[in-house]
Order: sequence, then C-alpha cells, then structure tokens
Amino acid sequence: MSELRGEQAFNVDLARRLHRALTADAAQLFTLLQDPSGEVLRTLLKNSRLSEEHLLALLKRRDLPEDLLKEISRLGATETSHRLKVALSRHPGTPGMVLQGLLGQLYLFELLEICYLPGVTPDQKVAAERMILHRLPTVPLGNKLTLARRGTATLVDALLKEGDIRLLEACLQNHRLREVSVLQFLNGPVAAPETISCIARHPRWQQRPNVRLALLKNPRSPAVWFTVHLPRLTTADLRGLLASKRLAPGQKQLVEEEFGRRGQGRRS
Repeated sequence: MSELRGEQAFNVDLARRLHRALTADAAQLFTLLQDPSGEVLRTLLKNSRLSEEHLLALLKRRDLPEDLLKEISRLGATETSHRLKVALSRHPGTPGMVLQGLLGQLYLFELLEICYLPGVTPDQKVAAERMILHRLPTVPLGNKLTLARRGTATLVDALLKEGDIRLLEACLQNHRLREVSVLQFLNGPVAAPETISCIARHPRWQQRPNVRLALLKNPRSPAVWFTVHLPRLTTADLRGLLASKRLAPGQKQLVEEEFGRRGQGRRS
C-alpha cells in the first residue's frame, strides 16, 4: 500500500513539473532546465517562452540523452542560431548524423576548437578534422598558416604535404608535428631543395638520425647537407646510403669520397 501511495505521489509530482515546464515564464525556465527527468526537458522544448539563451544553458548539461539532442537540433531556433549549432556540435552526446550536418555550417576555427575541447569524443574530433581537410583546397593561405601552427597532427601532416615553404616553416613550429610526417615528406615527391634545407636547419629535427638519413637519400637534397652529415654517419649507414637507388650521381660521389677519407673504401 505504501508503495502504491509513493508511486501516486511521484506521478502527481511529475505531472506538476510537466505542467510547469509547459507554462513557466522565462525566469522560471532557467530553474527547470536542471530537472532530472528527460520527459520534463522534452516538454520544456514546447514552451513558447523558451529562448536561445535557455537552450544554450540546457546544452551545458553533459547528461542529455540523444533523443533530446535530436529534438533540439530540429527546433526552428537551432536552424537560425549559429550559437546553438556550435553548442550542439560541442556536446559529447550529439548523435553522429546530427553532428555531420552541423559541422558543415561551422567556421574553420570553430571546427579546430572542437578538436581540443576537454571531454571531446574521438568521433567528434575525427569528424571535425575531416571537415577541415575537406575545406583545405579553398582555405586562404593566411588561415592555412594558422592551422599549420595550431592544428592537430593530422592537419599538420596534410599541410606539410602541400610542399609550400611558408606552410612547412609554420608546420615545423607545431609541437604536434610527428617524425613520421617529416619522413614521409622527405621521401615524397614534393620535397624541394629549399624545403629539405628548411628541415635540415631546424633545431628539433636536425639531430634526428632517421631524418638525417631521409634527407640524404633524397636526390634533391643540396650537397651542403652531405658535407655536414656524412662525417657523422656510421660506416654501416654510409653503406646503406650508397646502396640507395635514389642518390643522384653527385651525391653518390660525395658518399664515396667520405669512404675514401676514412681510408676504408666503399666495400670495407
């Protein structure tokens, strides 16, 4: 009997909260936004006094269910409010299909901010990165330079591959740049003498053994870097370098001359 009375009391309380959600004025709505019931929150969305500010406050809750977030995305207020689109895109519970539609409407650096938000889900980060990558061909150079300095490892990798010396210099400033990206660039088709030298002079990369070998194996690498680095290579590395089929004739001669200085000959 006591359980029945408790259930009835709960139902009466819920009914009152639902009624308040539908009829509350603007000030009362801010209090109701904290209600634990998803049913009450869905009812709030039907309140004619619900404004953009209320929805922004509601979206600060990290515990909103997917169905409620879908309903918010379909509201007329969301369709016309850029701030609501941004807030929905940043919410970790926003369903993937909804997120994809929203990301296409965000500005470039709003997408970048999503990648670094505390609590951002891996899916959100990947989706934001993909949207930025999709836009890269039409992004102005100034914005690309900012992306090169501030972007994620994935974005920096893509910008590095463009081969532009200005972008490369900016990418080298980014601490998220990975060695594998530098090696892929040095082994790739767009590396030019100027960009190779830029990497070779950089204090972070010039001491990396794998980077040194990669730049020496590039047929477009200026001779000065052979002069600088060959004396520091082991004999085994020299043999490996000489065996590379990518060396230009002049580069190969420099390696053989280094063997001669060591008094070993190329086969020793």
